[in-house]
Amino acid sequence: MAGSDVQSTFIESAAADPNGISASAAVGNNANLVIGGALASGGAVTFDSPRNVTITSAGNDSGISFTVTGTDVDGAAQTESITGANADTATGSSTFATVTQIAAVGNPAGNVEAGSGTAVKAIIFDGRCRLKGIYLVSTATGGTISFRNTSITGTALLQYQTPAGVGSEYPDVPDNGMLFTDGAYITYSSVHSTSATIFYA
Repeated sequence: MAGSDVQSTFIESAAADPNGISASAAVGNNANLVIGGALASGGAVTFDSPRNVTITSAGNDSGISFTVTGTDVDGAAQTESITGANADTATGSSTFATVTQIAAVGNPAGNVEAGSGTAVKAIIFDGRCRLKGIYLVSTATGGTISFRNTSITGTALLQYQTPAGVGSEYPDVPDNGMLFTDGAYITYSSVHSTSATIFYA
């Protein structure tokens, strides 16, 4: 008897850590932040799952920016320029799997810290596949989880609303699975789910 061809991918998403990349410290004019926060190892950060980056400024940094360097969800080199905030947190929109450098472009007005955001975007399988099953661990806050074709910004072929309650969920998938012709990706917020196991073939 032939064995099953179903495989699985486990995607973990810890809560956002506002200084997990770089602890709050003074940063010189056009200088790099020290990547030494709780998420760092050897001067770089590899996230549990690819996600966005946040920059928190103690002073008014709205007139300068910060350049984040690392790799994207597919492992390609990537940079993002994030405009600073005025005694607040600036949230990046790009998705980083790793962060290797954050540089101030200008002179920060006060201490600056950098950390992980809540927007999780990850690969399930980089190729044609069928989604066969889903196991989610939800949080106390409900929200939408999207399964996308081709890329993290591709068409959402399936969306699921998590309940507002901590627990395990097994959303129904059609018997023959859902076809993703050019790769399957998942996007969601770590506010809504702490982990997902995705079954595909």
